[in-house]
Amino acid sequence: MNANKPSRKWVRIIAVIAGGLTLPSCGEGVLDPHGPVGAAERVILYDATAIMLAVVVPVILLTLIFAWWFRDSNRRASYRPDWEYSGTIELIVWAIPALVILFLGGIAWIGSHELDPPKPLVSKRAPLEIEVVSLDWRWLFIYRNERIATVNHLVVPTGVPVHFRLTSTSVMNSFFIPQLGTQIYTMAGMTTQLNLQADQAGTYQGLSAQFSRPGFSDMRFTLVADSSENFARWVHDVRARGGVLDGTVFAQLALPTRGAGELTFGALVDDPFDTIANGHLATLWSPEEAL
Repeated sequence: MNANKPSRKWVRIIAVIAGGLTLPSCGEGVLDPHGPVGAAERVILYDATAIMLAVVVPVILLTLIFAWWFRDSNRRASYRPDWEYSGTIELIVWAIPALVILFLGGIAWIGSHELDPPKPLVSKRAPLEIEVVSLDWRWLFIYRNERIATVNHLVVPTGVPVHFRLTSTSVMNSFFIPQLGTQIYTMAGMTTQLNLQADQAGTYQGLSAQFSRPGFSDMRFTLVADSSENFARWVHDVRARGGVLDGTVFAQLALPTRGAGELTFGALVDDPFDTIANGHLATLWSPEEAL
């Protein structure tokens, strides 16, 4: 018995360390939401996990119990080769999976309607309009009303809904900010919509969650949520910093680039989003500019 005590001690220590190592992974992901959409999605995730555990845990326990009870040395366990039917067992076997499907289906049905990406968020404040273009391989963000644009960098006011319109210049990508919730695809010649909101000031990481050839792993961006006053000050600074997003500049942005940094443009000649979304990308620049 004394020989087993050190081994049990090390097992406990390893278990505690392994559990501790998993905690940091929850600090900046879907389990640490900072907006209404992300919080609602976490509730759905917890509910679905609880429903499935209600089946998994009893099955594991009953498997161990049956293995122990029907062991070879247990003379009280009876072997009945002629037994063939039990209405009670049939009811349990079919009722539990049916209830699981019913509950999970209900959660999916309600959640898919309440968290429909194009559905506007309930708020007394007007949404901030941002257009998103996935390039190869970076993100272009166009502030439609402010007439500015950024690359791989977003700034939004806290407590204000953000209405995204998204498209792609070429391959399909997936726009995802884990702490704010709901990934959505960007596709060439199409427009998708997404509504998110950041309730707390901070910096949140965004990424492409869709494999789209080598380079997609570099499609990361930062979203900075700040007060409305600081957001207005940032917009003013971007305009003062200069830089114009025109056809020539966009032609350079559209070229395949890996590991690109952050850029800002204080003015727009023409908003290219609708042209890209309608599948007329080539009209944004002349062949000479594209070369």
